Amino acid sequence: MKCYLYTIKWTFTSSKHVCLISPQNTVVVERWWQVPLSKVGSPPRLHPRRHRSTSWLKTPNTFQGKMELILTQTVPKLGGRGDSVFVKKSVGRNKLLSEGLAVYPSPENKQMFAEEIRLLREGKPEERVQTRTGQLTVEYLKSSHLKINQMPSDEFQVHKEVVCRQFLKKLGVVVPPQALSLPFDSVKEVGDYWCEVTVRIFCFNATRASLISSK
Repeated sequence: MKCYLYTIKWTFTSSKHVCLISPQNTVVVERWWQVPLSKVGSPPRLHPRRHRSTSWLKTPNTFQGKMELILTQTVPKLGGRGDSVFVKKSVGRNKLLSEGLAVYPSPENKQMFAEEIRLLREGKPEERVQTRTGQLTVEYLKSSHLKINQMPSDEFQVHKEVVCRQFLKKLGVVVPPQALSLPFDSVKEVGDYWCEVTVRIFCFNATRASLISSK
């Protein structure tokens, strides 16, 4: 008879339960003496010493190969939140797990991240979960100030396409025209204007755009 002894540790991330089961604390043991079968409806009769003697089952491939993890944050060259990755066990235990960047692919964790992906795609706007990359983009745009120089031409106008090009040129952010909302169709007057940017699912008045004179 094989017995699986393990420890379960819970942590709380974003008000959700994440199960962390460490394979370093998991051992598989086997009884030295088999327990005899008992009659139907009767509990097995265990010897006080003999049936409590166990041996550790050693497998040659226990500490070799790669381990599967689910990322809780965006990790460069690996993936984003909810992605299932295979990494070396040393990297997984010493880097990803210890720093809270990943969790074990337990059924509970897989179900939680699958629900996040479902809400992100199908849920209502107020129920959807923003990705970490999206959150960083939102915070970056909120703290940004886009300045557009006025060209020395009477025909120069600032419209949506111009603002999108300036976002990419000066802030390094690709803003499609359909994700940008301006309080005007086109403008020539120098001044400060607020533009509305939609990042995936969240819409906010984030960035101040100023049209300044080049003189």
